[in-house]
Amino acid sequence: MNPELLDKALCGLVYYKSPQTLADFKGNEDAGIFKLTNEIALVQTVDFFTPIVDDPFTFGKIAAANALSDVYAMGGKPVTAMNLVAFPSDGLDLSVLREIIKGGLAVLNETQVSLVGGHSITDKEIKYGLSVTGIVHPDKFLRNSGMKPGDSLVLTKPLGTGIINTALKADLASAEAIKTAETIMITLNREASHAMMQVSANACTDITGFGFLGHLAEMVENSDVTVEIDSSSLPIIPEALEYAQMGMVPGGAYRNKKYRQGMIDFHPGIALDMIDVLFDPQTSGGLLISLPESELPLLINLLSQKQVTNSIVGKVLHSGGKKIIVS
Repeated sequence: MNPELLDKALCGLVYYKSPQTLADFKGNEDAGIFKLTNEIALVQTVDFFTPIVDDPFTFGKIAAANALSDVYAMGGKPVTAMNLVAFPSDGLDLSVLREIIKGGLAVLNETQVSLVGGHSITDKEIKYGLSVTGIVHPDKFLRNSGMKPGDSLVLTKPLGTGIINTALKADLASAEAIKTAETIMITLNREASHAMMQVSANACTDITGFGFLGHLAEMVENSDVTVEIDSSSLPIIPEALEYAQMGMVPGGAYRNKKYRQGMIDFHPGIALDMIDVLFDPQTSGGLLISLPESELPLLINLLSQKQVTNSIVGKVLHSGGKKIIVS
């Protein structure tokens, strides 16, 4: 979701909001939350995009993992999904679409999410994704706000997939870098979400199109806090910094930087390629979890038990300011 674009489109328009709507786009939340009963709320999200890898089956898996991620970021359990497909009417064999959908189904079957339908259109460019519905307790879901002074910040996947994918399009990415990026994007945030919900986390978001700093900025803005990020602790795909130095940076990174740079203070020693990585649009990135420092050992232990990558990347300094300090 692009909050700036959506806010402009909705400016001055009146829309109905039920009292049972607990979360919507106004807070730049990862998904909408709608209360059904005192025990059950719906978690609703949708995401689709053009291919970012060459293999159709792998693309389907990445798209599905990415769509499910928003439900996991809210602490929910995905239960149903609908396919969203755009496919050329000529020039491509239907077997390509079949492989894409097979990839998506592989992820849905793994997560026991029921495919209940979908919609397709003819388009010049392939697009695929899912509309996903999950469930969560109406009093126990996590927002991207709620960060508290003293909280530690934990990130569960390495950064740099957008840069790797840009290098791939230019035929400059190594086979090892491509494989690493694909593995990251295919990996579900399910286990990370389960671990997060077993501790007293205060806030969470998943890192996707606005990049690490873009999504962190939403959390900081909505929580009204100032945070400090230790750039040396950030998990980054090694080749991403190399490719960034070569100029293999997606256009979205520059848009992300332009939109959020006013609330970010970089230490003078932070290299330009590191800044590019921090704004790099991610696909199916990890969870960024804010939790009390006292809960940190338990979360790290739970994540490690499930072999979930985890890095302590920063801390909430104090209330107010709405600033990010990158040291």
